[in-house]
Amino acid sequence: MMYMKKISLSVIIGILLLSVSCHSPKTGSVKLKNSVDSISYALGYSYAVAVKENMFGKGRMPFDSVDFKLLAKAITKYGLSEQARELLNSQFREINEVIYTKAIINELSNGKSPFTKENVNMYINGEYERIKNEIATENLEKGLKFLEENGLRSEVTTLESGLQYEILVKGEGEIPTSEDEVMVHYHGTLIDGTVFESTVESGEPVKLLTTGVIKGWIEALQLMPVGSKWKLYVPADLAYGQRGKGRAVGPNEALIFEIELLEILEKKQ
Repeated sequence: MMYMKKISLSVIIGILLLSVSCHSPKTGSVKLKNSVDSISYALGYSYAVAVKENMFGKGRMPFDSVDFKLLAKAITKYGLSEQARELLNSQFREINEVIYTKAIINELSNGKSPFTKENVNMYINGEYERIKNEIATENLEKGLKFLEENGLRSEVTTLESGLQYEILVKGEGEIPTSEDEVMVHYHGTLIDGTVFESTVESGEPVKLLTTGVIKGWIEALQLMPVGSKWKLYVPADLAYGQRGKGRAVGPNEALIFEIELLEILEKKQ
């Protein structure tokens, strides 16, 4: 998982060169009151273990307890980066940064933790799957509600598959087949309006096979005449489903696309 990536030695050395005291930072007692605190501590502990293994790995420079205390002090001073914070919150919904930092400090400075190297990954992976399943269920319910209400609008057509479309511009050209390659512009958002992908914003249309895309697109492209611009409302099972798409599209997200079919490309001989 992404939080387990090893830290480069140059970054670690840079941190150790900071002008910080070599005394162990005070963490105080750590009480894990709920699942957020527990996963936060587990992630912090896991990060600290990865740092130690990186430092002591084959061919690495030697580090002693004073170095680890320096590093712990630096982490206390600077905390999580914005990128790390966003990543952890996207994977685990909510992180208690104070607990996360204390876990790192306790392991680096004192070598103490309620977790062990043997059980921490099992716990983190279990929580990751549990939270992912919760999010998937919530996304599915929100998507179904949105599509049900959206389908009541007179300008929206709902197909048997559940795909919905709205004609923004009516084209007069040919309709692609399953064997065609087409050129399109598109703008993709979540149902809350968050943009996750857009050739409109980049200014560069893309070419693609009519059957080389998500199911909702495959169905729509073979109904659209060239010159058309449609707005698609795509159920999760016709989009990226349970797996989602990286950090941009969560599990079971319904999606909205504005698609402009520019041309059908000539087949190569």
